[in-house]
Amino acid sequence: GLVEESQGARVIFIEGINIPLIVVKSDGGFNYASTDLAALWYRLNEEKAEWIIYVTDVGQQQHFDMFFKAAKRAGWLPQGDSSYPKASHVGFGLVLGEDGKRFRTRNTEVVRLVDLLDEAKVRSKAALIERGKGEEWTEEEIESTAEAVGYGAVKYADLKNNRLTNYTFNFDQMLNDKGNTAVYLLYAHARICSIIRRSGKDIEELKNKGTLVLGHKDERDLGLHLLQFAEVVEEACTNLLPNVLCDYLYNLSEIFSKFYSNPECKVIGSDMETSRLLLCEATAVVMRKCFSLLGITPIYKI
Repeated sequence: GLVEESQGARVIFIEGINIPLIVVKSDGGFNYASTDLAALWYRLNEEKAEWIIYVTDVGQQQHFDMFFKAAKRAGWLPQGDSSYPKASHVGFGLVLGEDGKRFRTRNTEVVRLVDLLDEAKVRSKAALIERGKGEEWTEEEIESTAEAVGYGAVKYADLKNNRLTNYTFNFDQMLNDKGNTAVYLLYAHARICSIIRRSGKDIEELKNKGTLVLGHKDERDLGLHLLQFAEVVEEACTNLLPNVLCDYLYNLSEIFSKFYSNPECKVIGSDMETSRLLLCEATAVVMRKCFSLLGITPIYKI
């Protein structure tokens, strides 16, 4: 009784929605609903999936609402959204050009992601050479750093926005080394690694023998923010909002900067050097965890 005939087509009527979900067209052909239902059945019964996430633009929202309700009527999915197995739709907004219109090439073609990544790498490499790294680093170091920074810049610019909102694509903003950008965050991580290297201490030995003491307010603020990491990851995953993790990462970098720039929190050469080096290392470790979750490759020197 789930599938009914309507005007020659086979459809599923969904309560509260005027139009039915067509699963077989009147000419006998199949459509997105047909393949989505077949794929869902396979993923649930053969692959034993627990949580299936569909990522499309927000314009597909109604289709997935109907699709999920049909699957629940069929008994494939539980009625409650908190039970497993479950399916979710992650809708995202539009990427706009600087003219405020949908981002396209000059001849109105859709822009390929690989072209954007390549362009970001080229610009990142040019910036490194302009900073004199061409004379200090090997070609391999320049290439790998340019790729990490360029690719990371594009990914982070997309993920830092609430996925439901539109955003404007702008290379200059993405590759800016100030503000909430991947470049700023990657450089911040590299600086922390540099601090640890300049200390000349074996950080692994300090982890085994050293003691972490958060005596200063800026140290406590940083420590408390680090402790929130697991909670933030859970929130980002539960609500399918990677921008929550991006906000956390940027705030972590800002809180660390405040700590490190405070003369009262001197790291190298201070009486609290061991503890503060451990705090630096903890910050770098959490930053790398964030980068990993966001698909960004960290850099270790600038």
